[in-house]
Amino acid sequence: MTDQSQTETTEGHGARVLGLVTDPDMSTQVGSRLADGLTEWLGEQTGEEWTVEVVSDPVTAGEAESQRILNAVQEYLSARSWTLAICVTDLPLLLHRRALVADASTTRRVGVISLPALGALRTYGRTRDMLHDLLRSLLALENSATGRAPARELFNRLSSVQPSSPPGDDVDVRYTDSKFRGWLRLVSGMVRANRPSTLIFGLSGALTAAVATSAFGLSSSTIWQIGDQLPVLRQAIASVGAVGLLVGWLIGAHGLWEKVRHHERGHRRLVPLYNTSTVATLTIGVGVMYIGLFLVNVGVAWFLVGPSLLAQTLGHSVGWSTYLSLAWGFTTMGMIAGALGSSLESDRAVRQAAYGYREQQRRSSADEENPRTAEES
Repeated sequence: MTDQSQTETTEGHGARVLGLVTDPDMSTQVGSRLADGLTEWLGEQTGEEWTVEVVSDPVTAGEAESQRILNAVQEYLSARSWTLAICVTDLPLLLHRRALVADASTTRRVGVISLPALGALRTYGRTRDMLHDLLRSLLALENSATGRAPARELFNRLSSVQPSSPPGDDVDVRYTDSKFRGWLRLVSGMVRANRPSTLIFGLSGALTAAVATSAFGLSSSTIWQIGDQLPVLRQAIASVGAVGLLVGWLIGAHGLWEKVRHHERGHRRLVPLYNTSTVATLTIGVGVMYIGLFLVNVGVAWFLVGPSLLAQTLGHSVGWSTYLSLAWGFTTMGMIAGALGSSLESDRAVRQAAYGYREQQRRSSADEENPRTAEES
């Protein structure tokens, strides 16, 4: 196990240490941003001096069970003489029928938080609240003489998240979500981790083809007439179809669809989640691109096509709804052409929207740095 890109430490004489072992990318950003606040909070809660050390390391690569992640985190705790250690991972963790939010072992003084299980909204705030709850549980054994019951900040915001004590396991504090809300939060959290906004900038080829085709459609009176004559329902269906076509093309052209047989047994339950989050991420990214292109085309049509010319071509008076229909026509045509342009995108730019691809990258990176562990596995 080796340190990767980022380690943040606040030195202090005789201070107790909380170690945060974070996955690269988003988990590291969250842990680094919360570190200072945790230092102050721990000092207020315990009356002692604390430091928080953030280590970015993909210790969760290739893991599907919280127990094995806790074992890896405990190795960090022992090697660095930390007081407590918590892993913040963007890996989805599953129980038999529901999503796992967090696990903790008070006897081993370690815990793990699954970032996607907290949902797509208020990621920093919910993670902070979850860390507070976990830390109260981990410190309760040492501070049991105070008689204070742990406050549950997270449950005031996410009422469906509940703590439990699983029997027959050294994980003595477990946080789970309800079935329905838990799955929704998990998928939405995975979509956020996929960062749909970065996908838009990665689809330069598709966007170029869409803009070029839209420009052609602007000069075609046939496209004007089609857009003007189609009812709103058919326009909506065509828009959804154009977005779906580009999404499907991206998945097929870049091999984004995960197959169960390509995964180890312990990871096969994650495959539907990977595929769902990938489709949702691509749909959001392509949908935003469609809306942006549509708004630009409305402005261009209004600026370049005069009302008199448009009325003469269509044979009736025109208004804003006419310009909207006009822009819809060549925007939709442009998105269909964008599917062909998407074939020119680099695999890396598009595959960053796929959860399974990033997990493969992480495992490859971990294997390169720990060849011995890779051989054993």
